[in-house]
Amino acid sequence: MKTDIILCGVGGQGILSIATIIGEAAMNENLYIKQAEVHGMSQRGGDVQSNLRISSQPIASDLIPKGVADVIISMEPMEALRYLPYLTPDGWVITSTAPFVNIPNYPDVEALNAELDRLPHVVKLDIEQLAKDNGVPRSANVILLGAAQKALGIDYDKLEAAIRRVFARKGDAIVEANIKALSIGHQLGNG
Repeated sequence: MKTDIILCGVGGQGILSIATIIGEAAMNENLYIKQAEVHGMSQRGGDVQSNLRISSQPIASDLIPKGVADVIISMEPMEALRYLPYLTPDGWVITSTAPFVNIPNYPDVEALNAELDRLPHVVKLDIEQLAKDNGVPRSANVILLGAAQKALGIDYDKLEAAIRRVFARKGDAIVEANIKALSIGHQLGNG
């Protein structure tokens, strides 16, 4: 088993929380894990990206070479496209459709969607709206994680258990909101 994952988005969107949940689930399966993070200027909406490598065999490097990533999980559609050179030809892109317009020359949203639609394996969800509509406005990132479950190759119950462990110190309400978010994404992305 080997899964190379690029998680990307804009500062403050919860990319590193998703990485923590996936890493927790993988470690509890006794899998090897390596992670490298690039923190942009998160207070100014900068790029945040994490390389997450999971394997049943030892992993030599924490960085994912171009053309090797199995999955891109992106909180923002332009960021998903930024990392396409790293994706295998048969890889998966799971992305939010809601743009975070933080630059004056942000690309046309229709053009972004057209490019994403050309990919062989893509799941696109308006996670921000789904989170608001379902009463979990601070858990949009976990909706995206739920949608990525199948592509990750990690059992749903393992991700749920990891959420319980990762968010336990924040209280039952936070845990349950994130479990609900995981379920919403799972139903929409893996149906």
